[in-house]
Amino acid sequence: MKSIILLLTALFFSTSSIAQQFIDQAEIEFEVNTNLKKTMSNNSWDEKMKDNLSELKTSYYTYTFAENKSIYKFARWSEKTRIPKYEKDEDEENIWYFDFDTKTMSVQKQIANTNFVISDSIANIEWKITNENREIAGYNCRKAVGKILDDVYVFAFYTDDITISGGPCSVNGLPGMILGLTIPRLYTSFIATKVNLKVNNTVEIKPISSKKTYHSNELKMLLTEKTKDWFGYGVDEDEKKRQKNIFLWNAFL
Repeated sequence: MKSIILLLTALFFSTSSIAQQFIDQAEIEFEVNTNLKKTMSNNSWDEKMKDNLSELKTSYYTYTFAENKSIYKFARWSEKTRIPKYEKDEDEENIWYFDFDTKTMSVQKQIANTNFVISDSIANIEWKITNENREIAGYNCRKAVGKILDDVYVFAFYTDDITISGGPCSVNGLPGMILGLTIPRLYTSFIATKVNLKVNNTVEIKPISSKKTYHSNELKMLLTEKTKDWFGYGVDEDEKKRQKNIFLWNAFL
């Protein structure tokens, strides 16, 4: 009887030791789904286009991290995705680099067929952690509610088994890695499909080089000025405001 108790005790501590092995480098694949039709306007041109679009825009991104630095970028499209080429070009060009030690970021976003590089401090996100849990990609995750870009609410599930404080795009700041994320006002969700603990090429985790870079506020002022006459054709003021907000939220996500 004594030997059985000792064996069970040894197994318990062995299992606990394995469970507490924190991950400080990995490659994570995310499936990203956007209901593109709901982001579009209700003017006559967009209404005609909707008939030729797939219900969801589905793509896959890779989040690679090591030494408290990360890079998140496009990997491939789902075969079911049927959208215009310009929509694909924008997503394929976007890259997010974060250095959590220096609290700085380097982000490339394609906006209106032009690549802009943002070099700035990592934005502080307000989070409220809840008691709700779910499993994602084999990891126990806890739910948190955050607010980004002043007034856009996001719903995240993070695991503290993966130590980096990161997540898809520019969403970060929780005590662990975000493996599930929903942004209702952008009709978009992100879900980790697999976590590969072997990182093949850490050399790719580096800042984006560019001759011209912008601070976030500087680029926001530029885009606001350049697009002040956009989004108005054939829609009311509320829809015009919604379209402009969606444009700016996507630009700085």
